[in-house]
Amino acid sequence: MSERQITDIDAYMADLGRRARAASRGLARATTRQKNDALSAIADAIDGRREAIVAANQIDLEQGAAKGLDAALLDRLELTEGRIDTMIEGLRQIAALPDPIGAITDLDYRPSGIQVGRMRVPLGVVGIIYESRPNVTADAAGLCLKSGNATLLRGGSEAFESNQAIAACIGQGLVEAGLPADGVQVVATTDRAAVGAMIAMPEFVDVVIPRGGKGLIERISREARVPVIKHLDGICHVFIDADADLDKAFDIAMNAKTQRYGTCNTMETLVVDEAVAATILPRLASAYREKGVELRGCARTREILPEAIAATEADWDTEYLAPILAIRVVSGLDAAMDHIAAHGSAHTDAIVTEDYSRARRFLREVDSSSVMVNASTRFADGFEYGLGAEIGISTDKFHARGPVGLEGLTSVKFVVLGDGEVRT
Repeated sequence: MSERQITDIDAYMADLGRRARAASRGLARATTRQKNDALSAIADAIDGRREAIVAANQIDLEQGAAKGLDAALLDRLELTEGRIDTMIEGLRQIAALPDPIGAITDLDYRPSGIQVGRMRVPLGVVGIIYESRPNVTADAAGLCLKSGNATLLRGGSEAFESNQAIAACIGQGLVEAGLPADGVQVVATTDRAAVGAMIAMPEFVDVVIPRGGKGLIERISREARVPVIKHLDGICHVFIDADADLDKAFDIAMNAKTQRYGTCNTMETLVVDEAVAATILPRLASAYREKGVELRGCARTREILPEAIAATEADWDTEYLAPILAIRVVSGLDAAMDHIAAHGSAHTDAIVTEDYSRARRFLREVDSSSVMVNASTRFADGFEYGLGAEIGISTDKFHARGPVGLEGLTSVKFVVLGDGEVRT
């Protein structure tokens, strides 16, 4: 599949936007059955076109390796059979979820006799800009479709062939279900000007969701003329408390760092109470060494682990997305929360403890979009949260926070039911 030759990017993107806006009306009034039929048809198409998708992905992987993409980016780019299975399962889970559109809540009578409530409605047209992971194409299309939104998808140039192969499956599913084919459009150019055009079309695009590196998200946040749902960094922490079950702490700290390195919910800094540091750190260090993880520690950490590299101030603020871990030994819960407040990215932070009061304080006082007790940060994910899939994670404090699933792709409008009442 070859890239389309597009000479006028602004005109091309405006055309996509107009078509998406027109399609959004059809999707907004689509029945739950139509949307679910389309999701099932897309899942079946992906399952039936596995060989073509893997072949397209292989082209991207070979081109990425030739361009010098690092191991973390290549990992995010690869579509294994298991990841294709996850895409399919995500679509089927979205189909099984309750349809939020049209639901009326908080309906109540007012003294005037009218009833006032809130109805959940689509946002309209959602623009999604993402890098590397081609599975986002299916996840984003599925969530936007179920929530009644039209979608413009602009994937990274490194995943162009993979995204176009998945787009063909999405188009097939929409047509089979009788929904507008323009309801999901994958931008068919790798020209970066397409991104600038998309984020400057408020007449066609209602919200933009960037998924990718910090540079991409900072640029979009700075230049966008439409609202942005985003997070910048995934500097996630696990704090091992003085009253932690150390077997639990070992399993959680290992999984949070080594289950996958290149994800935004991977632990980047391990914080350990001084009361248990000398007991747990050597055990963890040995296991991390076997996994090839480089350790960078504070002075107190290096007293216990002399082989650790001396951490700099920059290490506490770095999202490595690699087998590198910063470790800090602290004097209790307050010091741990102070460190997280100073260096965290408000993404995901966890405490390992058997002390109920400290767990409650951590949940209440750590100001992140996901806060966990005795669980790996790797669970901060729409699929694991039962959302079917996620379109991104928001660390903002308004509209949507945390993994953005169906509800995060909707808004509400007030509805009033009357029987001839007039205001006096």
